[in-house]
Amino acid sequence: MKRLHVNIGVHNLQESVAFYSALFATEPTVLKPDYAKWMLEDQRVNFAISAHGAQAGIEHLGIQAESPEELQEVYTRLEKAKGTIRQEGATTCCYAQSEKSWIQDPQGVEWETFYTFGEATT
Repeated sequence: MKRLHVNIGVHNLQESVAFYSALFATEPTVLKPDYAKWMLEDQRVNFAISAHGAQAGIEHLGIQAESPEELQEVYTRLEKAKGTIRQEGATTCCYAQSEKSWIQDPQGVEWETFYTFGEATT
């Protein structure tokens, strides 16, 4: 099976390793003075593009849960990542009805965590 690769440039490797280890609930499989890599098995990909952002490029990354219980598990990881969590709650966005929370990594990259429970027209 093929695997999606994402690489994010960071200012402070140690701080970012702590953040992502908490978010992914596992330590890196490779850790060097200037590099860390997680070979995640439990992160399938939901890849989307949109034309409504302020500028082109990565708008945000996210973790989509498949049940309310799984969303709670991911939320617990956000708490361990020690960032400011923004609760969006139940919302309609991206042609779906979802429950969402957001957090930024140490570089300011937005991470969305959500559970989708229905379709929407907007």
